[in-house]
Amino acid sequence: MAYSQQETKKCFLISLLFLLCCSPWQLVSARKRIDNLPGFDGPLPFALETGYVEVDEDKGVELFYYFVESERNPEEDPLLLWLTGGPGCSSLLGLAIEIGPLNFDLQNYENGLPSIYYKPDSWTQVSSVIFVDSPVGAGFSYSRTTEGWQTSDTETARRLLHFLYKWLEEHPKFKSNRLYISGSSYAGMIIPVLAVEIAIAKESHGAQFNLKGYLAGNPMTDIEGFDKNAKVPYFHGMGLISDELYESTKKICSGNYMSPSNIHCAKYLDAVNEVTKDINMGYILEPYCGSVNSPRPDQIPSRTIERMSYIEEVPLGSSRLPKECRDAKYQLSDFWANNGTVRDALGIRKGTIVDWNSCTNLDVPYTKDIHSAVPYHRIITNKGYPALIYSGDHDALASFISTQAWIRSLNFSIVDDWRPWYSGGQVAGFTRKYSNNLTFATVKGAGHTAAECKPRECLAMLDRWLSGAPL
Repeated sequence: MAYSQQETKKCFLISLLFLLCCSPWQLVSARKRIDNLPGFDGPLPFALETGYVEVDEDKGVELFYYFVESERNPEEDPLLLWLTGGPGCSSLLGLAIEIGPLNFDLQNYENGLPSIYYKPDSWTQVSSVIFVDSPVGAGFSYSRTTEGWQTSDTETARRLLHFLYKWLEEHPKFKSNRLYISGSSYAGMIIPVLAVEIAIAKESHGAQFNLKGYLAGNPMTDIEGFDKNAKVPYFHGMGLISDELYESTKKICSGNYMSPSNIHCAKYLDAVNEVTKDINMGYILEPYCGSVNSPRPDQIPSRTIERMSYIEEVPLGSSRLPKECRDAKYQLSDFWANNGTVRDALGIRKGTIVDWNSCTNLDVPYTKDIHSAVPYHRIITNKGYPALIYSGDHDALASFISTQAWIRSLNFSIVDDWRPWYSGGQVAGFTRKYSNNLTFATVKGAGHTAAECKPRECLAMLDRWLSGAPL
């Protein structure tokens, strides 16, 4: 549900005041096994657990998670830690929209509590997945102190390391499972950093993490240096701007579209923005609806990749949701997670989060103190950990153009050159493998994010990569 900044700030302060002064709930039961969920017809066909892990005792920071055991062989299948982007989007979006075994029934929604249904092309077919609400303030994660709400990229990685320590201590049977750090979008800034922290913990402290690699989908990696600067060549490559406008912009701006060096460059960038202003940046094949994944381009040099909630607030009980818009599912997630019976079923501590948002409001203080994740990719792959980096080829937010550019900057040699990969007998995308065991893949026809748009193909891609087979 979209709220004004004044409303979200008020809700945030009410939550914090309740936590500081009242605190009627107990912290004894941190885990809950769930067999049924409101809105789902019948018992769940998979094992679901929810719970909290305290990751900062001094500041009272509690991260909420959903855990789904592998539907194939949980004793032997890999364990994935899944991070949703934002920063500050709830992992419920991973569970019920992106890679998990649930989905919201948008097409049949009329009013009241949204229905959810089982999605067979889930990554839980081949792996167990921990979906964690991170950073604090995302989803149902919260802090009992004012200081705890303040966080950053580096602090988020540190808290996630603590989360894994404690979660595995509470779930010792998964300690020996192969561990992979995974996620999408802005999580691309955190994934390699966390992987490096885990590797260092293993090397210096003998930490019992069975880390075997990491994967990042449609990842933000170096927002100012690569991600935003790739938009103009991406627009041209996808036929969204003319050859003449592209060549003139490229010449006048000298290939630097983030910091216009002269008034003529700024003029051409304005022309690019004007031509592409009504394109869905998250998925250029689909209608622009103005929501989480389809913000307007605005001015390329000044844009930030944040949660921009443009969908007009639609009241619960209304059938006015734009069902032609994929991102309307984010609105359904707001309806669902703010329902009292849902919260009771999930084991949510009363009073901790007054109004749940699919992506956290900007009043929760967050510092982006990692400007480029590229050096961390170099460090972790140099340590021998495999990486899978994949991009939906119709995503303009974190385009395959920018991803290929930062991978090239690593100067890894090509081991297996550009070729198609297949799913169901059809070309599902293209892939290239580099030294340091880094695999890059596009997902044909997918947007931001790839697994949401092409679940069957992405499941096939994941299964092959986890097994060590070529895509």
